[in-house]
Amino acid sequence: MDVILVMLAGVLIGAKWFPERFKKQNETLQVVCTALLIFSMGVMLGQRENFLQELTVIGWQSLLFALVPAALSGVVVFLMTRRWKQDEEKKEEN
Repeated sequence: MDVILVMLAGVLIGAKWFPERFKKQNETLQVVCTALLIFSMGVMLGQRENFLQELTVIGWQSLLFALVPAALSGVVVFLMTRRWKQDEEKKEEN
């Protein structure tokens, strides 16, 4: 939850008050911070005693965390598009 709040604060600051002249430095800082985050996550996972035994479970969980939101997003987009097209067809009939 803390990460989400920090990210939200960063988005708001960047959208409202961050000067345009520092855009390039900000982009570089974002890449460095993202790399540091990925590295830190790797270190945390690597410190687990049974990491290699848990790797298949973690892999399946990661796959589900990727596929379920993607599938549900696809369904929502499909339903909304279908509804939007029906609304457009009704407007054309009238």
